[in-house]
Amino acid sequence: MNNNISPCFLYEKDAKKAADFYCKVFDAKIVLETEFVIDLDVFGQKLMLLNGPKVEKNASVSFLVNCDSEDEVQKYWDQLLDGGTVMMPLNSYLWSKKYGWISDQYGVSWQIMLREKAVEQKITPTLMFVNKNNGKALEGMEFYTTIFPNSKIEDVLKYKDGDAANENSENVQHAHFVINDYTLACMDSSYDNKFDFNEGYSLVVMTDDQEETDYFWNHLTADGGEESVCGWLKDKYGFSWQITPKRLIQLINDPDKEKAQKAMQAMMNMKKIILKDIEEAYNS
Repeated sequence: MNNNISPCFLYEKDAKKAADFYCKVFDAKIVLETEFVIDLDVFGQKLMLLNGPKVEKNASVSFLVNCDSEDEVQKYWDQLLDGGTVMMPLNSYLWSKKYGWISDQYGVSWQIMLREKAVEQKITPTLMFVNKNNGKALEGMEFYTTIFPNSKIEDVLKYKDGDAANENSENVQHAHFVINDYTLACMDSSYDNKFDFNEGYSLVVMTDDQEETDYFWNHLTADGGEESVCGWLKDKYGFSWQITPKRLIQLINDPDKEKAQKAMQAMMNMKKIILKDIEEAYNS
């Protein structure tokens, strides 16, 4: 598992309340807390909660929680149900003896599942390819795994003809893939979904230097991707990424508040992060 890649949840004002809630549900710990950013350690995985503009989170991205016992499934389910909405009832399904899908009180979608075998990465972000992206899950996995090192596609289960959520048997019902030793899952859906990928969820990629920052930025914006601000981008499927140099985090969290603010202001005026320019602002 690679904590240089981690999910980010975007909130308008509730990041701290949500962080406290997830600490209670998953016995997580807050490892960084600022006015805008809270980092959690959840089962040894990094999870970022970010205060920013209001964006409605939806089921185009969900988070699969791999459980070792039925009691564990029930424990998380009961707590996430508080103020939440059931999307698939907790029950026995073909793929799991005990499974349910729920949207919590903050709009985050969770799939809680009993696994037959334990896995190292407890929480797996799951991308649902819907609407114009429906049928592109396999293509998306191939796109991501060619960009990142130490990557592979595994466990691809395709729909059968006639399945309600599927238009053809080439669509992916469920699959796992790995990018730089970080596990994700994906699926296609042919339902008339009223949602799609947006900035409510993103993946943060921590980079070692400008060369690595440029590499991921250029490849993820290729073929129709879009540059955004402050290191954010959307790839050609509309999924959001944050390409964030580790040095940037050091600069904007410097104990010298004046220098940290200069670095922050420089970042706010950028699309792709240019470390040289931020260093110059920091030292000015």
